[in-house]
Amino acid sequence: MTTGYVWNELYGWHNTGNYAGFLVPSTTVQPFQHFESAESKVRFASLVEVSGLSKHLTRIDAVPATVEDILRVHTPEHVERIQRESELDKGGDAGDGESPFGKGGYDIALLSAGGAIQALRAVVEGTVNNAYALVRPPGHHARPSQGMGFCIFANAAVAIQHVREHLGVERVAVVDWDVHHGNGTQEIFDADPNVLKISIHQDNLFPFMSGPMAARGIGEAEGSAINIPLPAGCGNGAYFEVMQRIVLPAIRRFNPDVIVVPSGFDASAADPLGRMMVTASGYSQMTSMLLDVADAVCDGKLMMTHEGGYSPTYVPYCGLAVLETMSGIKTGIEDVFGGGYDELPDQVIKAHQRDVIDQVAALAGL
Repeated sequence: MTTGYVWNELYGWHNTGNYAGFLVPSTTVQPFQHFESAESKVRFASLVEVSGLSKHLTRIDAVPATVEDILRVHTPEHVERIQRESELDKGGDAGDGESPFGKGGYDIALLSAGGAIQALRAVVEGTVNNAYALVRPPGHHARPSQGMGFCIFANAAVAIQHVREHLGVERVAVVDWDVHHGNGTQEIFDADPNVLKISIHQDNLFPFMSGPMAARGIGEAEGSAINIPLPAGCGNGAYFEVMQRIVLPAIRRFNPDVIVVPSGFDASAADPLGRMMVTASGYSQMTSMLLDVADAVCDGKLMMTHEGGYSPTYVPYCGLAVLETMSGIKTGIEDVFGGGYDELPDQVIKAHQRDVIDQVAALAGL
């Protein structure tokens, strides 16, 4: 099995400044750093190197997305504003007032979207069996007309539209396991019946009132969106049930040409912006499930592109576990946090969590 891997040092240079979480520092808010700092991603990339796993991965060079690539998804006004603010010494904001970027941020955002494109191209063309694009800034909240939620351009959507335009891909299944609803991806493809949009997220976390189970797609695409708004506190057991009851059957029924995973590790037990309990071993098991269904329906073609995950200490272990599973290579690196997290009682699915999963499965006809 050959696994492609995208990482570029400039992703760590995406500058979100000295915000305090997502608040602008003031005389009452002490400066710190933005939640979407480089730490968790750079440390993930470092662990891939230190573990020796990088020697077994096929490096894929990140190439900036073209403006044409971005405009398949975003409005000219959005692209032009990001470019204009990127030239300012103070930088700008993606669009919601909580997603800053520094000078040159436009170029890094193009490189992020381009990294996702190159990873998906390599998978579709058969250069690699699967691929992980460790890119930054993230993308799944970016709407056609503006960025939001720390996202500038919709990396996964841009990559999907690129391979549909250039490589003859027709049907794509998106499985977003970031703890926040993939609202940008859904909005971009909401009326497209050839893109299956599955989002597993914490109910009403972010964006507020986004991703209810009743949001199922528009017009001819009704039923092509499956939102799974889980209650806070779900652990591996609930996520495994979601995969087995909803995600895998939906993918088999849809029969895509390729599977794309916006991969956020903010549903982990250590994340400051989510209240879920997934562990590195849980992410590994879910990856194994997706690899199996990809083998069954689309010749193993699966690409993951990095989204959220804000625990600098635990994201690297979650990411390494996923890459080990994708590549079939075990590094021997122990998840030093996982022993405690895996044994927590909340890892077992609860009745109220199963009730939500039952409702979504019934609504989706699964």
